[in-house]
Amino acid sequence: MAQAADASKNKSSDPRNQEVVFAAEGNPQLGNLETPINSSPLSKWFIRNLPAYRPDHTPFRRGLEVGMAHGYFLFGPFAKLGPLRNAPPANLAGLLSTIGLVVILTACLSLYANSNPPKPVATVTVPNPPSAFNTTEGWNNFASAFLIGGIGGGVTAYFLTSNLGFIQGLFG
Repeated sequence: MAQAADASKNKSSDPRNQEVVFAAEGNPQLGNLETPINSSPLSKWFIRNLPAYRPDHTPFRRGLEVGMAHGYFLFGPFAKLGPLRNAPPANLAGLLSTIGLVVILTACLSLYANSNPPKPVATVTVPNPPSAFNTTEGWNNFASAFLIGGIGGGVTAYFLTSNLGFIQGLFG
């Protein structure tokens, strides 16, 4: 087996010897590479369906979706892995920690929005980036919606976790 692998090194027809990484659009000056990972149909489909890159969404809706997801998944580590995990107010502490982190992240987004951020760059995965992030107003709309969505996601996770016994009783 090792001899067959060594013999294939000098055969240009062997698929293991073909190049798989190319300059994006054939232009090395762009500073972007087209690899089997970022140019695969699955990667392109996944990235283009994220809220930040979905076409025809306002910055507010993008921020709301991203905030809801972050608020919902940040609650769990704070409530179930935090220092109060075995205490009765663990879920409340998780909710308050989640809201605190969402407020900090919103402040960071607002600072970034007011720092005159660069325009989105077209890449192999996202050839047409949304124009929503070209302006400070778009970023500020995103940040305010992120705050609303993040707090809403955290409250939803708190409600579901605090009432888990009742919810399980409803369904079986």
